[in-house]
Formats: sequence, C-alpha cells, structure tokens
Amino acid sequence: MRAHLPTGMFLRNRGRRAAALALISVAFGLAACSGDAMNALDPGRASNLTVETAAVGASARAPEPAFDPFSDSLATSVPMRQVIENPTLAEVVRPGPLPEFSMGNADAPVTIIKYASLTCPFCRRFQAEVFPVLKRDYIDRGKVRFIIREFPIGKTSGMATIALRCAPMDRYLELYGRYLSSQAQWVSQEVRIEPILKVAQGVGLTASEFDKCRQNHGMISALNQVKDRGRELGVIGTPNFFINGRLIKKTLDLAELREIIDPLIAGPTAAATSVSVPR
Repeated sequence: MRAHLPTGMFLRNRGRRAAALALISVAFGLAACSGDAMNALDPGRASNLTVETAAVGASARAPEPAFDPFSDSLATSVPMRQVIENPTLAEVVRPGPLPEFSMGNADAPVTIIKYASLTCPFCRRFQAEVFPVLKRDYIDRGKVRFIIREFPIGKTSGMATIALRCAPMDRYLELYGRYLSSQAQWVSQEVRIEPILKVAQGVGLTASEFDKCRQNHGMISALNQVKDRGRELGVIGTPNFFINGRLIKKTLDLAELREIIDPLIAGPTAAATSVSVPR
C-alpha cells in the first residue's frame, strides 16, 4: 500500500497562493512517500511503514536548504544533519517549540511517543485497531504516557497538520482521529483546501481561523522544527515509535505492543528477559 504523493495546492487568491505554496513546500514538501524507498532500507518492513524517500537511516543526511518562511530565496549551504545514535530518554522526551499533545500519567512507567503523518494509512490503522485498547488498558490506568508528534510527509499532510494545530488543544485528539479515519475524503495528490477545512470544521474550526493559521509563519516554522528534531532522533517515516527512548521503525499491532510494554511496566527484570521486537 502507498500513500498519495502530494504535488501542488489550490488557493483562491493568486498572490496568496504563491506565498503559501512556497511556505508549505519548504516546510513539509521535502519528501514524498514510497514503499520502494523502504525496501531499500529494510525489505522486511516495506508493507507497514510510510517513509520519506530522502531518509537515510542513522547516517548523516545530505545538506538541505535552511527554512526561512520570510525569505524569497533559500540558503544553499547548511551543515550536515547529525543523527543522534542511541538517544537517551531525556533527549527523546525533550519538548519542542510547540505544546505537545500528551495524555496519561506523567509519572507512568512507560512513555510512548508516536511520530505520525495524517496521510499515513498505517497511522490510520494503528489509531483504529490498537489505540482504543492502548488507551483503555494502559493510558487510562496510569501505566502509559502517550505523546503524538507531527511528522507530515508531503504538502497535503502539511496543510492538514496546520489545521490540526490551529484547533484548540482539547480537540486535538478528536481532530487527529477525524483526519485519519476520513483520509479517503481529503487526501489527494493536489492539496485541496476545502476538504481539509471541512474535516476541521467538525471540531469548530472556522474558515477565517484556518486562513490565519495558513499564514502563521511562526507556527509553520515551529512545526518544521518538530519534524527536523524527529529526523535528528532517527525517525525516517510514519509511524515511528519511541517507547521509553527506544526507537521502533514499524507499525505495531496490539500483540507486539503488549510484548514490549508489559515487561517495562512489570519492572527491569521482566523487561530484561522479554522478547525483542525488531526495530
């Protein structure tokens, strides 16, 4: 299964279209989705992970233009990005420039951070099949703290992520779920503002509020920093999970998730003897 490849967008005002297209392209359009790219990285996981075609795993990435939403031109020389090998839990949970969506006990024995793209079909499957049980059996019982971090792949996902961040934080999870469950209605190769807005209107976001957020350079820059930090931590696509600091680059079903987190909840001895799930 492959996600759609965003290639453009439609904005009603021609002048605003050019500015917004440049902004979203730089922030979120640096890579597309490809199962073939995952085959090259790990043949065993191409079927359950949406990846960036430019991802190169744990090695340093090629130079990319510096992100500056206020400039008409981009820098042509930037340092190579260094991927942190075996980051500590403190490095992984360090918050970014935007408030993070988090649920569950802050002192829970297990912290799960999910990097997600709203156009990712595997994120949709996890949300529909695994998350309800995870919430009921672990998050609501104080055993797991769950954090979602945005890792939009392509311009359509980037535009929807802007709408997601434009909504009140107390409606974040609801809108996040709406975008995933209704991908067939709004995901397309060309960015379509109206369907993306329609989903967000379900939680009360207005067209005027969405227009302002699309021009909010500071917020878009911060979202880009969240994604860039994920790359530095080794994230190559979606969904990627950090579980107590350990990066898992695959979709987890419920059995695999339980196999990882139950020993961590039980204590260090149980965790040391647990069966390892491939990264």
